[in-house]
Amino acid sequence: MPRGKKIVIEKEINDEVVDQYRSIDVDDIRKRRDSVEKSLSSSVAGVFKVAQQLYKEKSSEDDLEARHSLYSVRGAYDYLKGGGIYISFRAFGGRIERGTVPYVKVGRKRFIPKAVLDDIVNTKGEFYTVREAFADYKKANTNINFRAFIGRIEKGSIPSVKFGTRRLVPKEAVEALTHISEDYYSVSEAVKELHKDGVRIKRNAFERRLDRGRIPHVKVSGRRFIHQEVLQELTDKEIALKEKA
Repeated sequence: MPRGKKIVIEKEINDEVVDQYRSIDVDDIRKRRDSVEKSLSSSVAGVFKVAQQLYKEKSSEDDLEARHSLYSVRGAYDYLKGGGIYISFRAFGGRIERGTVPYVKVGRKRFIPKAVLDDIVNTKGEFYTVREAFADYKKANTNINFRAFIGRIEKGSIPSVKFGTRRLVPKEAVEALTHISEDYYSVSEAVKELHKDGVRIKRNAFERRLDRGRIPHVKVSGRRFIHQEVLQELTDKEIALKEKA
């Protein structure tokens, strides 16, 4: 009997975080986003008609904000800051110029509807920009660089969505990846850990055990990960077997 079969791993993996990560449905996120954008477009169109009437009535900026939820560029910037969106005023102005932040014109001035600003705040609460996602994930996985992170996004192994011209990563995806980095080993990391503890096993042999289900593991985005407790049990039993021999 091959010696690998003498070792039975009793630890079972039931990880809700990993299950939630696998259940992230990018297509569903896109569909919901399309619905939000249609609603925003309709809202902005309705506000535009109101804005034209207000211009004829020569309404003041305070009146536009208080009664009709229309914010000047500066007022909109301050509103976003109050909602936890930290961006330079110049960068915010650039987004308005490029049309990535919808606005209406009242006379010569631009105003942003509250619904648009609330959408920006809500999006910030659920998604990271690619740069933000990388910065947060790197705290747990210090070996990854930005180029490799981008590569994973392009391959689809890290879920992402495009809202207009912005590519965003769901926060729950980054939280799950962080959890995996902290609690699991990749195959190469697991083999290195075994070698550190004096367990001599070739990577091919280790992967064969994974293939045959003798070492419990999870598969995330095409890669296999071994929980730290599973690897510790394997290490202890390998050492005990070696001492008996």
